[in-house]
Formats: sequence, C-alpha cells, structure tokens
Amino acid sequence: MGNRLSQIATRTGDDGTTGLGDNSRVPKDHLRVHAMGDVDELNSQIGVLLCEPMPEAVRELLVDVQHQLFNLGGELSMPGFTLLKPEALLQIDAALAAHNAALPRLAEFILPAGTRAASLAHVCRTIARRAERAVVALGAVEELNDAPRQYLNRLSDLLFVLARVLNRMNGGDDVYWKSERMARAAAAAATGVAQEDDQGGPR
Repeated sequence: MGNRLSQIATRTGDDGTTGLGDNSRVPKDHLRVHAMGDVDELNSQIGVLLCEPMPEAVRELLVDVQHQLFNLGGELSMPGFTLLKPEALLQIDAALAAHNAALPRLAEFILPAGTRAASLAHVCRTIARRAERAVVALGAVEELNDAPRQYLNRLSDLLFVLARVLNRMNGGDDVYWKSERMARAAAAAATGVAQEDDQGGPR
C-alpha cells in the first residue's frame, strides 16, 4: 500500500486494465470497477455536501458515512474480503429512524430541490442508487457479501431524509410536486370555504 500511495502515476493502466486489491488485474469496464467507481463518486459527492452549513450531528454522521464508504469500496476491490462491519448498517438504521421521526409525515411526493445543501443531498441519494444497481449487477455474476448492497440501499433512504432535514434547517420546507390530484383537492377545499362564506359560515 505504501508504494501505491507514493507513486500515483504508475502508467500500468495505460493498457485499459486496473489492479484490484488482491493484485489481480481486470478491464476498466469490468462490473467490479463500475461498482467501485460509483461508490468513489458517491463518497466524493458527499465531500462536496460537507462543504455546506449543516447541523453538527448531521455533519458527524456524514463524515462517518465517508469512512464506511471507503471500507465498502475496499471490500469491492478485494474479492472474497470483508471490510464493512454489521455496525455500519446498524448506525444507518438508527440515524434513519431518529431523523425521520422528527420530520412531518409526507402526504405527497417532493422534488429534489430546496436549499443548496438539500439539493446536494438529493444528488448523493441518486448516486447511491446507481452504486447500489452496480453492486447488484456485480452480485449477479460474482459472489458478494450482502452488506455492501444493503448499506447502499439504506444510505440512499437516509440521504433522502437528510435532504428534508437540511431544507428545514433555517425554517424552510420540502418542495412539493404539484400533482393534479393535489390541485383538485385544493380547488375543492377552496370551493368549500367559499360556500361557507356565502352562507354566513365560519370565516
């Protein structure tokens, strides 16, 4: 590992292959490399998200997620090896339950929008889903542990919840999808209020 860190430009990948953690080499378009790359992209995008203001508890959680994603990527790079521990899944589950419990229940779909921090969290969520798909594709042809797939699945849910948390950080709210059903319900409610007013009802 020391040699790898001290010599960045090795030129060994000029032939279109890359080295795995077990010293084997595979084509750079191999399913395993796709999965590793998507996890690396997700980790990098979380680093961008961490540049934004956010509650300290959320920041500490995301920093730990970065470490766990590094472990996950390392596990993918070494076939047959285990680096991601069960505790990582338990932490995601606990954080998801805690943050979701503090949010109002969703009655309609929301858009991936709002504050810059929330929008970046949604970008991270979509990359997590892509990384999960890549891991599932790899698992269909090679034996993998369950933890990487499960972690990415639950992490994408957590990032959705954290986007809602970040939108509310300064008194904001979710950005709701303007569906036809909601529009009809709002129109019906407005009509009902108008009828009550005409009849001398509550104002």
